Amino acid sequence: MVSAGDFKNGITVEIEGNIYQIMEFQHVKPGKGAAFVRTKLKNIISGGVVEKTFRPTEKFENAHIDRKDMQYLYQDGDLYNFMDVETYDQIALNSDVVGDALKFVKENEVVKICSHKGNVFSVEPPLFVELAITETEPGFKGDTAQGATKPATVETGAVVMVPLFVETGDVLKIDTRTGEYLSRA
Repeated sequence: MVSAGDFKNGITVEIEGNIYQIMEFQHVKPGKGAAFVRTKLKNIISGGVVEKTFRPTEKFENAHIDRKDMQYLYQDGDLYNFMDVETYDQIALNSDVVGDALKFVKENEVVKICSHKGNVFSVEPPLFVELAITETEPGFKGDTAQGATKPATVETGAVVMVPLFVETGDVLKIDTRTGEYLSRA
């Protein structure tokens, strides 16, 4: 149990049957009246952000989030199959749980499966991946003054904006959180 007076950024709590991560909190002691805690909470499962206020003495149950390394095996229709790298147990997750988390992930790469009390709610790809370009149009010198980009399709089928000098066959380093090109590998 954690009281609202002991909130810290990043902890996860269970409030009204939902699991929230504390994004921001502020202890407020007005001149008149009782103190309160103003918070910005992110719903772990839906991703929505809400703002709520609590009395500092209110208590909430800690929500323990399990993050397990699993290998992405393959996609079969709407199901994505993963294997535990330690026990070799396999699980299949529906496409609405996975979402677009595997947009930059190739088969046989390791991802983190996030669950609460055995219920899987999200898949976290690695922060950075290296992917080869399968298709992009050629860039011409003198097309631009500076910083121009063009679309490039990588081996997973995702489209990334890259500088004009990048060509088909180049291997890119991509940030999976933003989907941005970082450098050539």
